[in-house]
Amino acid sequence: MEGVGFISVYQGAEKVTPTAVITGASSGIGAATAIALGRHGYRVVVGARRVERLERVAGEEGVALPLDVTDEQSVSDFVREVARRFGRIDVLVNNAGGALGLNPLEKAIDDEWIGMWKTNVLGLMWMTRACLPLLRKAKHGHIVNIGSIAGFETYKGGAGYTAVKHAVRAISKTLRLELNGEPIRVTEIAPGLVETEFSLVRFHGDRKAARAVYEGLKPLTADDIADCVLFAVTRPAHVDIDEIVVRPVAQATVWQVARKPSRKRA
Repeated sequence: MEGVGFISVYQGAEKVTPTAVITGASSGIGAATAIALGRHGYRVVVGARRVERLERVAGEEGVALPLDVTDEQSVSDFVREVARRFGRIDVLVNNAGGALGLNPLEKAIDDEWIGMWKTNVLGLMWMTRACLPLLRKAKHGHIVNIGSIAGFETYKGGAGYTAVKHAVRAISKTLRLELNGEPIRVTEIAPGLVETEFSLVRFHGDRKAARAVYEGLKPLTADDIADCVLFAVTRPAHVDIDEIVVRPVAQATVWQVARKPSRKRA
């Protein structure tokens, strides 16, 4: 990674520091992405519900603002404050999302499905719609949507999550059509197994169930995904990385994973 310190882009004849907005940035992929972009010279604006964690992620140079992507008013207030402070957005990373539960469809829990749709789909739509005017004020804008290999594949018990991640993929592809001709790039990054708080949230705090997801293999880390985001946004302006699919070596599909047998104590 290149040196720390603000990089500069030109807005007409003016030299400016690029601004990157990252949602769901209090932990995991969002936090790692904010730190990576900040180290590369972006002014980062991080949003999430856990503001005390956000302030540590933002550091001295970044800005931490409360954001609940499932609440349209919260999104509006967040983007209004970004506009007031900076006037434009160069990079928007729609990272907020996640899975809830692992029930078969016949035992689907309404609140889990509604929660996943509001976080992964409606939240992404509200953020993107609100940020587009500010992205258009940048010389080159970039939208990065954090999807999943669950947007390409399905698995038992995953109907709710795979549905929302298929939707993220459809939205990303549609945005490319709708923004064609404008200097705004769209990238979807689709990770496989990444060891973050993802599974802990999915299983409602059951740490044993969450650990079992990653047992017997070396999963991806949040930093691995942050590297993908950094690569995509730092390409020359005429280069659009449409999508990056990234999995741990042990994972062939969303459901087929090679695990080493655990060693039991004698």
